[in-house]
Amino acid sequence: MRCVIARYPFDLTKIEIEQSMTGVPPEPVTGVSVSIDRRVYPVMQVGEMITRQNRRDFTVAEMRRALTRLGFTCHDVPPVAPSRDARADDRALGR
Repeated sequence: MRCVIARYPFDLTKIEIEQSMTGVPPEPVTGVSVSIDRRVYPVMQVGEMITRQNRRDFTVAEMRRALTRLGFTCHDVPPVAPSRDARADDRALGR
């Protein structure tokens, strides 16, 4: 499928992206992410790998749109986990 990322056209397929991410450890997810072969990658990491461009050259929206069109599942920012365990607070209060 032809995708335009950072004003450059790319002919991408889902299989090519899966192969290019094989063996690449995912970075910590802090924003929009994509599931590839049971792993969750930041979309910017995937974009950098498949376009060979600097992450500053393209946007999250461009990558998300391209990956979604290719059939990948993209995820919004993960919810922030509570900083403390609520059960520990209850034990401290004698509940």
